[in-house]
Amino acid sequence: MVDMAHKKVRWVMEQSQHSTNFQNTGIFVLSANLIPYPLSNTHRPTAAMLSLISPAERDYILKGIECNIRADGRQRSDYREVTLETGVVSQTSGSARIRIAGGTDVLVSVKAEIGPVLVDPETGDGADKGQIICNVECAPSASQQFEGRGADELNNELTQMMSRFLSHSGPTASSFPSTTSSSSTASGSEASTTAKTTSGAGGINLSKLCIIPGQQCWILYVDALVLDYGGNLMDAIFMGTRAAIYDTQIPKTEVQDLGDGQFEFEVLDDAEDTEEVEGREDMPICVTLNKIGARHIVDATPLEELCTEAKLTVAVNRSGELCGLQKGYDGGIEPSLLLEMIQSGKTMGQSLIKQLDASIKKEADSDLSKRQRGEPVHKLGFFAQ
Repeated sequence: MVDMAHKKVRWVMEQSQHSTNFQNTGIFVLSANLIPYPLSNTHRPTAAMLSLISPAERDYILKGIECNIRADGRQRSDYREVTLETGVVSQTSGSARIRIAGGTDVLVSVKAEIGPVLVDPETGDGADKGQIICNVECAPSASQQFEGRGADELNNELTQMMSRFLSHSGPTASSFPSTTSSSSTASGSEASTTAKTTSGAGGINLSKLCIIPGQQCWILYVDALVLDYGGNLMDAIFMGTRAAIYDTQIPKTEVQDLGDGQFEFEVLDDAEDTEEVEGREDMPICVTLNKIGARHIVDATPLEELCTEAKLTVAVNRSGELCGLQKGYDGGIEPSLLLEMIQSGKTMGQSLIKQLDASIKKEADSDLSKRQRGEPVHKLGFFAQ
């Protein structure tokens, strides 16, 4: 029996048959057969933030959502236009800028560096895996709520959530997405071996980031900077992160066996000798659903977020597999509405991933075509509007 008062748990669904509603605990149970993972509460608006919306505005938003007409003209399930650009920071291994019409603007960069592997001293896990280290920073100029101590709490919360969803190596809700790789091992064997590896909920194959097991690996530093805020922050961060990982190229390495268990490696400095991040296509994005009144909406604006009683963040990959769930705020979610929100999040997530991948492919094809014709490829840069 879980101590609800002292241990907050995020549950990932295997086979949901019934739901139970918990209020004021920050947790929810989806079925009797579940896998628990650590959870911390999402950022809750302060009293000062709640004072920014008047009772009349709140009533207008609530009644509009009930009638399926939001203040900006959208319906409950409508997403605002998303603008994506990759390769905007030349000093990084990969980068992307994501903008949601209405204000939210996030810049994500990925830097690949070599460092020691992180091995669990008790279990020995991690000796053959690389690392992903996430950091989220909200610029104080982006919003009033990003000033002072509240910004530090929000930055930590967003960073922890990214780390859990991207680095976690546990199972997804339905199956283990796997990738097949062929590579020579650090033991110096010339024969290629094919290994079926489990990428886990984060999609990325961390084993492919290992250079010398137990010694050296690639570390991907994922940094997200929130430049402007117009609601729906978590969704924008994850979409930008997925695009930045897609844009990332990691230099190839050659490992030599010196004997007696000693190895050395060389990083190839040719710009063409790079490889993509394996498993990037299985990376999840997040869809945040806000419960307002008896209904739920996607892609909430700042005023709609101030009217939110409870929010549910659903992490889903391109196959529609549920990779993570997190409930925020103190309000409860009825069992029937909970399952409806999860299904809506999965459907919306798959649709967004298709649109993002199509946009990334279109931009990549355009850049390749220009290079083949000998034309320069110009990026607008993240200061462009």
